[in-house]
Amino acid sequence: MKAIRFSQTGGPDVLKLEDVTLPPPGPGQVRVRHTAIGVNFIDTYHRSGLYKLPLPSGLGTEAAGVDAATGARVAYAGPIGAYADEANIPADKLVRIPEGVSDEVAAASLLKGMTAQYLLKRTFPVQKGQTILFHAAAGGVGLIACQWAKLLGATVIGTVGSDDKAALARANGCDHVLNTRSGDWAGAVREITKGEGVPVVYDSIGKDSWAGSLDCLSVRGMMVSFGNSSGAVPAFEPGMLSAKGSLYLTRPTLFHYTRDARELQETADDLFAVLLSGAVKVAVHQRFKLADARAAHEALHSRQTTGATILTP
Repeated sequence: MKAIRFSQTGGPDVLKLEDVTLPPPGPGQVRVRHTAIGVNFIDTYHRSGLYKLPLPSGLGTEAAGVDAATGARVAYAGPIGAYADEANIPADKLVRIPEGVSDEVAAASLLKGMTAQYLLKRTFPVQKGQTILFHAAAGGVGLIACQWAKLLGATVIGTVGSDDKAALARANGCDHVLNTRSGDWAGAVREITKGEGVPVVYDSIGKDSWAGSLDCLSVRGMMVSFGNSSGAVPAFEPGMLSAKGSLYLTRPTLFHYTRDARELQETADDLFAVLLSGAVKVAVHQRFKLADARAAHEALHSRQTTGATILTP
């Protein structure tokens, strides 16, 4: 089989396509022949060393394909090593793909869509009539989450990193779109909310948006920091949270919300249901061959991608 591997951390150039011998599935494992592989920003954290992996390592956290033994259509999010033709996956990490959801959409949406699900419905359950702020609204998670938040009845303020992404964000659930690279976007949030601020900020940007995100929150608001695309959040004194309004801070991760097979399938089923309803749509805007994983990562870093990116074996 072919797989993307890296023996040292660094930029996209460390990614190499290699021939790998895949052993037979072990106890409790299923051989999955991939048809589509998801590309996510967390993959760049693993590659760069921000999130440590034992080296040499594979890469990739979600894919869709076929159970080699039964022919069933399955997808998974979690184990490292999805950037490959095939993989042996623990059976309790697999979810069933319903009719009407393509392998490409499943691979492009499972990790991002389940992230949106736990953020909006469990970390801070969004209520009808609330106004929320979601950063990176034109990104993979953002496009799904903003549509879903709109479905839940929220007024959605989305941020983007360039003016050309604003229209995409507006077309996918955002009532207001702000460019974090121009003007006082935190002040604009206060204006939109008539000085009140928002009860929750969903922030996957990290270092560059941290201070502004805190300034957007209402009294007892929640800062949901779930990514670091601009770098890690700087160290801070907890007293800052009380000074800004007795704020809450959480740093969640999907894998703590899908701890067993039941939680995993329920989370995926909730995602697939909104996809099948048509209320949330997933657009795959970038496609690369598995051998071109380096180019896919370069595209991510350029912040020129929108929507979902996949690799095909």
